Order: sequence, then C-alpha cells, then structure tokens
Amino acid sequence: MPSTQQTFKNREEHRRWLAAQAALPAGFRVGTARFDFIPREAPKPAKMNLTLIALDRPTPDFAAVFTRNAFPGAPVIVGRKRLGGPGLGAIIINNKISNVCAPGGEAAAEQICAATARLLQMQPSEVLPSSTGVIGWGLPVEAMLAALPAAASSLTGGSILPAAEGIVTTDLYPKVRSATVGTGRIVGIAKGAGMIEPNLATMLVYILTDIAVPRDTLRAMLQRVVEPSFNSISVDSDTSTSDTVALVSSGRVPGVAPADFEQALARVCNELAEDVVRNGEGIRHVIKVTVTHAPDAPAARALGKAVVNAPLFKCAIAGNDPNVGRLVQAIGKHAGALPTGAPDLSRLRVQLGGIEIFAHGVFQLDPRKETALVEHLKSAELYQSIIPADGIYTAAVDYPPHERCVEIGIDLGTGNSSATVIGGDLTHEYVSENADYRS
Repeated sequence: MPSTQQTFKNREEHRRWLAAQAALPAGFRVGTARFDFIPREAPKPAKMNLTLIALDRPTPDFAAVFTRNAFPGAPVIVGRKRLGGPGLGAIIINNKISNVCAPGGEAAAEQICAATARLLQMQPSEVLPSSTGVIGWGLPVEAMLAALPAAASSLTGGSILPAAEGIVTTDLYPKVRSATVGTGRIVGIAKGAGMIEPNLATMLVYILTDIAVPRDTLRAMLQRVVEPSFNSISVDSDTSTSDTVALVSSGRVPGVAPADFEQALARVCNELAEDVVRNGEGIRHVIKVTVTHAPDAPAARALGKAVVNAPLFKCAIAGNDPNVGRLVQAIGKHAGALPTGAPDLSRLRVQLGGIEIFAHGVFQLDPRKETALVEHLKSAELYQSIIPADGIYTAAVDYPPHERCVEIGIDLGTGNSSATVIGGDLTHEYVSENADYRS
C-alpha cells in the first residue's frame, strides 16, 4: 500500500524518517504525560501514558468511525455521542487500560473529558476520549486526573511524534504518515499490533489536517477510505472493542479540491493500515493478497481475509515454507462455506510472488518454482527467528527494515471487481506476546 518502498538500516534511521513525516498541521498541539499506578484488578506496579491532541479552537469539522464489536469500550460509546455535537476541541487518549465493560466506565471517561475541558477552557462535550489496553479493567481516574495538568502544560506544536509514541502499547515502534495537498497537510498516527481485524475502523488512529473540509463531506470521505484501508487488514482475525478512527480539520487552509484531499487522505490511510500490520505482534512477513475478477468488491475482500487469516498457511509463511496446498485449501474452504453455495472455480488462477502455482484446476509446480518461491518468502522476511535457550521468543527488531510483502494474486475469472487485503504470518513471538500480555 505505501506509495514508495522504504528501507531502513537501523532504528535511528527509521526515527529520522518518522520525524520528517511528523510536522503538525496548523491549528494543532500535542502533549503527553506518563505516571505510575496500581491497577485494582491486578495490584502490581504499572505505567500509563496520557496523550492529548488539542486544537487552538474547537472545530465543527470532524469525523470518526468506531468498532462494530457488540461490547464496545466506554470511550466508543461516548465518542458516538460526540458525533452529534457542534464541535470538537481535543482528544484525550490513555494506554494500558481500554475501559471496556468496566463498572462505571462511561462515567469515568466523561470525568476525564470534563477535567481536560477545564484545563483547555472548552466544553466537556468538545473532548473525545480514547482508551487502549487491557479489557475489563477500570481506569485509575484519580491518578489520571493528577497527571492531566502535566499533559496540558506540555502541549506544543511542531511535531506529532510525541503523540505517536504516547499511544502505543505492544507496538514495537510509532507509526506516522503524512501528505501535502497544496499548502495544507494531512498527518496521521496509529496504534495497533494485536486484536486486529477491524470492522469500520482499526485500533486507534488519529488523522489531523489543516485543510478546510465541511463536516458532512469529511464524514463521507472517511467512510469511503476506511473500507479499502483499515477494513482490509487483519493480524489475527479478532475485532477490538476499542477500534476508533478520528479525522479532524482545523480549517486553516481553504481552497483545496475535495478530490485531491480525498486522494491524499486515502493514501495516508492505506499506508498507516499496512504499517499496523507490519508492526503486528510477532509479524515476520507481511502478506498482501490481491483478488481480481471477483463478482463484487465485498466478495473479493472476504476471500482475501480468509487467506490472510488461515492459521496453517500463516504458519507456513512464518517458516519460509511455500506450502501452497494450504493456500489453495484456504480458498476452497472459504468458497465452500458461502451461503450461496460454492462458486465456479474452474477459471481460478493463483500466483505467489508473481509465480503461477495453480491454474486449470491443478497445481502448476516444479523444482525451479519451489526454489524461487522460497527465495520470495525469504526476501519478504522482516527478521529471522532465533530460538533462545530459555525458550522465550522476542522480536529481533524495533523498526521496519523494509516494506516488502509476500505477494499473492488470486484471479477468480468471474467478474470485474477486485480488492487487496493485508495480513501477516503466525509466529512463536505472537503466541508468547499474547500468552504474557497482562503479566
């Protein structure tokens, strides 16, 4: 999805590149605070970041989409109410605890918003809350209230990078993408590494722009761009209870053509979406599935999701094993389970790394192709897995060495629609991370 392929030799080089993307649009400031606390549900020391994104003045031009999980977090419930309000002046984000189905969770979110509003001299209804982290725990409200003044006093323009760093949890590195349209800017940050198969949004994503776009237009654009970006990725097939994508305009730069703005917005969203997968928990290979000649776009996207979520195929990719039988099995499993009955697959053609591996109802394999397929998988590997003596797997890098993918092409030969879905492999590191997530 990125418009250009980036490569990085080390963390420092990646950080310099992030900093170059991170200039804040006019009208925005960010601030952060970090504090220690003791979760009452698991009484042992923990740390929480507060990240504050503030406008110089509230704007009527904002949009957001949220998770469709039937157990949404309290910030999502509050956020849906905010969409009906006249304006938005700030976003307050905490990590470590997601405030989902916790007793008094909605009241806690509103209390944090009210305190933030007092510090910024605005109305509580002009503050959008967001939380990410452990599901089921309650927010440490008193500790958060005590830390809020530090976050507000640190508000500064210039760079969004402090906010990108503040919102992470199990992410290995912050994610920033930007675009310039005329004299205006679009800058986006994202948090997400696991529990990722969005439905209307993904994890926590905040996109800021100084380009003037009316509220209704902004909201329609966001709905359009999330489908081929954030709704077309999956790390582990699980939809978070806190998924949020917010888009806010300070309105400082008028006169930009709506089509130009939407094209740039789509590019920022596409790039952030792939960044989320590349930074997914334990991901060593990013898998890009392009489905063509499908009967319609939803059918193409659903098949792509079925492939990137197939556990055995994901494991094979992790091991650089081009076990293409698992790939075709995943396609057949999805097709056979469709409520309308299995479609005609007689024209199915499948490629891996640009090499045809299935056509005319049979596999197209030979020793030369096997060697080339292995090389394609190895070239897409982000890092090599090392089995340590203590049996604990950890990620080998905290920056993205490259933006290459395992490229899969599926041609159904039954229509004119297409879709691209981004996913990742399934590794020891993913299991270790999620086995120990709360400990």
